[in-house]
Amino acid sequence: MIESIPNVSEGRRSAVVAELAEAVRQVRGVRLLDHSADPSHNRSVYSLAGDAEAVVDAVMRLFEVALVHVDLRTHQGVHPRIGAVDVVPLVPLGGTTLDTCITLSHRIGQSIASAFGVPVFLYEASAARPDRQKLEVIRRGQFEGLADKMRLPAWQPDFGPARPHPTAGATVVGARQPLIAFNVNLASDNIEAAKAIAAAVRESSGGLPCVKALGLSLTHRRLAQVSMNLTDFTRTPIHVVFDAVREQAERRGERVLESELIGLIPAAALEATSADALQLAHFTPQQVLETRLASLDRAGP
Repeated sequence: MIESIPNVSEGRRSAVVAELAEAVRQVRGVRLLDHSADPSHNRSVYSLAGDAEAVVDAVMRLFEVALVHVDLRTHQGVHPRIGAVDVVPLVPLGGTTLDTCITLSHRIGQSIASAFGVPVFLYEASAARPDRQKLEVIRRGQFEGLADKMRLPAWQPDFGPARPHPTAGATVVGARQPLIAFNVNLASDNIEAAKAIAAAVRESSGGLPCVKALGLSLTHRRLAQVSMNLTDFTRTPIHVVFDAVREQAERRGERVLESELIGLIPAAALEATSADALQLAHFTPQQVLETRLASLDRAGP
């Protein structure tokens, strides 16, 4: 069993978001565990699981739909992106090994490049070179700077043409361990405070280990957000991150309104805390990865 979490640069047109989800549901042997969309990020995230063959099929079907509807030349959103299908992570579940996901990432990357003419960069455990392991490094300059970036010898893609796709840009594919996409919303639209808090808590600025963070503006809600990826919750638990964000907010005269999960969370990550303590908005047990998988198993194919 392999989980894949494709991120698509579309979060405003509900009909397109639904069509992408339906493309995944139509693949035999794949289960769509979760999907969500955010209009300010202008991005949707799909969590799906299945065996290797089914995951390849689902990712390719998702690309077919995305390339029809997403044109990055007119796309606007606060979340960094270089592709219509921006990133395709592969995560081992159960007894599956990370090496299996690495091998599959190469196969998916080659298939995307061959079928759609979209250049593919490998990242995380799949990266062919250490300076391209981090997603944020590959995304630097975003779609708008991608053509110039790819003229440099160091930025030739791992698969596909040495230039961006005209409308779909490039895609990042790779194997990684589970991470938690965790956002904390402030009770104001103070974007400068959100950016300062993000800088204080993220590892690259001297903050908490295994925490990546950005300060973003949720224009559709008139709120500022600290948007985070927690890459190893065993080293920095989610409640430690939440408490640090709240403390940093209070230092700046701000208040935390709520937090949210994007996608699913491993049950072990909640053992030392609770949804109430984290001020998780709209949380249900179905957002716990193991609970969601078990409920689908009971429901049958």
